[in-house]
Amino acid sequence: MATDHKLSATSREDAGKGASRRLRRSGKVPAIVYGGHKDPVRIQLQHNAVMLAAEHEWFYSGIIDLDIDGKVEKVLLRDLQRHPVKAQILHLDFQRVTAGELIHTKVPLHFLNQEKSPAGKTSGVVILHELNEIEVSCLPKDLPEYIEIDLSSIKEGDVIHLSDLKLPQGVTIPQLKLGKEHDIAVVIARKERGGADEAAEGTAEAGAPSGG
Repeated sequence: MATDHKLSATSREDAGKGASRRLRRSGKVPAIVYGGHKDPVRIQLQHNAVMLAAEHEWFYSGIIDLDIDGKVEKVLLRDLQRHPVKAQILHLDFQRVTAGELIHTKVPLHFLNQEKSPAGKTSGVVILHELNEIEVSCLPKDLPEYIEIDLSSIKEGDVIHLSDLKLPQGVTIPQLKLGKEHDIAVVIARKERGGADEAAEGTAEAGAPSGG
């Protein structure tokens, strides 16, 4: 279950590009909160607080307790716009979550014990992380901040698929309901391509006499 994370905001009335530029010049980030069977609300947050939160994984995948003028709403970050050059966040979109309604969102994958695995100890074998996050469906109370994948027993030739992941109770992967072809690889352990052996083979072939 996710840890509580909090951000503070205040409501705003001004809309439009001009108002947003003024907010940014004053060190704030314009944002909007929508969903949850309520009208959208325009808000503003302190830019420094948002930048600090944006350094953490939970900001992108966890449920946030967003305090708006003293009233807390539970939200998920749905969009973040950054300045193409400056270290500046330009706009945020938050979606309200409702306790009894399923949410669909992406959560990061944490890979454990890779270096201790047979594949990790085998020279010339690489362990590829095909995915770093997956989309899950669950009630807000069941949303994990991340999903762990223990790679301690992975060896050369092994493949871990979506259906192999150990999910917390109440959490499902919607993609798996679409058919077996959607049960894609998450981790693959295989011989490194273009390694020393292949290079040696290429040299031997280059030096071999051609048939005629």
